[in-house]
Amino acid sequence: MGLFNFFTKELAIDLGTANTIIIQDDKIVVDEPSIIAIDQTTDKMIAIGMKARQMQGKTHENIKTIRPLRDGVIADFQAAELMIRGMIKMGTSKSRFFSPSLKMVVCIPSGSTEVEVRAVRDSTEHAGAREVYMIYEPMAAAIGIGIDVEAPEGSMVIDIGGGTTEIAVISLGGIVSNRSIRIAGDDFTFDIQEYMKHQHNIKIGERTAEAIKINVGSALPDLEDPPKDFVVRGPHQMTALPVEIPVSYQEIAHCLDKSVAKIEAAILSVLEQTPPELYADIYRNGIFLAGGGALLRGLDRRLTDKTNIPVHIAEDPLHAVARGTGIALKNVNKFQFLLR
Repeated sequence: MGLFNFFTKELAIDLGTANTIIIQDDKIVVDEPSIIAIDQTTDKMIAIGMKARQMQGKTHENIKTIRPLRDGVIADFQAAELMIRGMIKMGTSKSRFFSPSLKMVVCIPSGSTEVEVRAVRDSTEHAGAREVYMIYEPMAAAIGIGIDVEAPEGSMVIDIGGGTTEIAVISLGGIVSNRSIRIAGDDFTFDIQEYMKHQHNIKIGERTAEAIKINVGSALPDLEDPPKDFVVRGPHQMTALPVEIPVSYQEIAHCLDKSVAKIEAAILSVLEQTPPELYADIYRNGIFLAGGGALLRGLDRRLTDKTNIPVHIAEDPLHAVARGTGIALKNVNKFQFLLR
């Protein structure tokens, strides 16, 4: 068994729209943005992850930055394969004598179609995986948070990622009711870009909108511990002259209101479909928030007010799904019924 392990590398991959996280031997070996830079003349990869992100919006005509995943699924098959291969190389030490066979558990959105699941499986196999298992994101998030997914008790998990928001009620090792909506972190970023364009007549790129979201993003217009205004610099739409505009968290709360309201509506619809016994468990235990979107200021309070159910943010929401995927990988036999 020891020799077999030497020839096999086990990796857990959270293939996210915004970030890709790879776990090996319970350690996070890769935590990079899901972005790749390609030389258009040779079709070769120039940079990956953070280096490629620094190039985003600043490239010339020969370099193209691509985000291979959109809305939680693979949008560019070839770029996704290059990115997965590159990320695996970053995270694993390469042997000079042989390439170990790779065993992977990859998490996927719970609303994935068969075609989307096949795209993920094909991309990972082309990137060198011999054995590929899939696990649904809300299930991985629940395991990562520390919920006993096999217990005869209802647990509700909301995973707000970059491309999708996954809402699921879990009991006895299965998903009882769920919804996967394509409104998440990327939509918040787009909302901020549009708001700045229409309200302040200033053009901003995706990276600046992301910085605004991180620094002053809020789901509520009244916070107990408000962040300082964030200063945005860019060209005025009419004059093309540079302008400096301070942006407050109240403005961002107003501009994100519609997208957050759609997430609230999806949560309420999942609660409506939940059997009464499980609903009672959720009311007692609360709702668990994971994913990068869980870090949006005031979101837990807003959801608590909307549902009248306590909402808890996971200890490390950004890595909850990846950690759960890692636990599933270590216990493939135990969690066989969860994997596909």
